[in-house]
Amino acid sequence: MALFLFAVSGVQAQDAKAGAVLDAMSEKYKAMKSFTADFSYNEVSASGRSGRVRTGSIAVKGVKFKLNMVGQEIYNNGSEIYSFVKETNEVNVTTYDSSEDSQFSPANIYTIYKKGYQYKLVGEKSIAGKAHEVVELVPLKKGSNVSKLVLTVEKGSKTIKNWKITDSSGKSTVFNISKFGANAVLTDSFFSFNSSKHPGVEIVDLR
Repeated sequence: MALFLFAVSGVQAQDAKAGAVLDAMSEKYKAMKSFTADFSYNEVSASGRSGRVRTGSIAVKGVKFKLNMVGQEIYNNGSEIYSFVKETNEVNVTTYDSSEDSQFSPANIYTIYKKGYQYKLVGEKSIAGKAHEVVELVPLKKGSNVSKLVLTVEKGSKTIKNWKITDSSGKSTVFNISKFGANAVLTDSFFSFNSSKHPGVEIVDLR
């Protein structure tokens, strides 16, 4: 009974305005057959010092995704995950298990709020002349490595403009979307690692 009451009170305590923003954003992404995005990212120390800004790109189609970041490419073809490190010319292969999928997977970022988070609308701001709504999410589970996640959603398009993940030490990683495309034509092979394009690559099979 105590657990039931806790669960009910947790639902009732959610910010309805924040929930409306998140639900609209989630429905927007779920309606897309696929999407692509270019982004920049950088770390910010607990004292507020910003690190080097780097760039990357992402393509998502259902649970499949291809993520390019500095020095690394990650492929999820729906069955396996290939993590390729350019510097060492090595790729690690693991089995993709949707039941164990990371909550911060690119395929999950627009549904992360639905389980295990308390959320609230913390304000609005203008970016490049467009109105955006800012929602803060805090994990319900004590001892989580993540202390806070802040999503900034464009009010008109309902798409994510940026997000900031803060860990338990106070260090943050900030991602900013610079270019976004909905319903790109992406073949299934696009999400598979092609070893023939990387002569001499060492394949480490961890399945």
